[in-house]
Amino acid sequence: MGWVVVDVPLDSSGAGRGEERAPAALRRAGLVDALAAHDGGVVDEARLRDPVRDAASGLIGAAGLRRAGAAVTDRIAALLGGERRPMVLGGDCAILPGICRSLPPTTELWFVDAHPDFLDGATSPTGEAADMDLSVVTGHGPAAAIGQDGALLDPGRVHLLGHRPSADESGRVEVARIDPAIRQLPAAELLRRGAGTVGMTLAAGGDGPAWLHLDLDAVDPRDLPAVSYPEPDGLRWPDLIALVTPLARADRLLGMSVTDLNADEDPDGRHARRVVEVLAEVLGA
Repeated sequence: MGWVVVDVPLDSSGAGRGEERAPAALRRAGLVDALAAHDGGVVDEARLRDPVRDAASGLIGAAGLRRAGAAVTDRIAALLGGERRPMVLGGDCAILPGICRSLPPTTELWFVDAHPDFLDGATSPTGEAADMDLSVVTGHGPAAAIGQDGALLDPGRVHLLGHRPSADESGRVEVARIDPAIRQLPAAELLRRGAGTVGMTLAAGGDGPAWLHLDLDAVDPRDLPAVSYPEPDGLRWPDLIALVTPLARADRLLGMSVTDLNADEDPDGRHARRVVEVLAEVLGA
């Protein structure tokens, strides 16, 4: 099954930061050719131009987020129905609820991120939906983000991998909110077990469809500083490759999303080129 690259230039700050330009930057770095992928175009409705935080939900640009999410759902559902494997380029992690609404509810989610993304409209210091995406898809975030109540995926089928929450009050609140059914493997424990071993075990251990979500801030900022919210003590590139390769090549994988490259922090494009090299390697392209 061939890959098809779809751009979702959503920056949930509503300010048009560098995440919005990340899909175009990855294309300029040669991603489509490097993966020998089909071109699925751009979900233009995903551009958010409302930096106002909604008083009721605590979300920035709540109405625009719902429109963006619906457009993402339609595009990904059409690709999956046509037996294509989507490679969805964000933008930030706010693209995830729209993707998950297009997936079977039995889908296993491999969520690789420096942050748990488990805040809500009241606890997020920013109001950005990228603070809350995993809480939304598991039924613990603001329903206004997707226009409906309830979980999109079973929390017991979610694996939270490589996170290292900040030690401040917001980080402590976020960790306390995580659904206990979610299977957590923080960065330190993941590295102790061996990234490759973890990836192979997850890839072989399930019996249903899976989706891989990769927030690039899972990579240590010594290797990839061009993200909006870097956290120390992350995975180095070899660790990430070892973890993601068996997941990205699993037969049961429906598709993959890649988020949080901040193109504004990468003026010469060298980090985008490195991301393309890594994706080509893990996919065996």
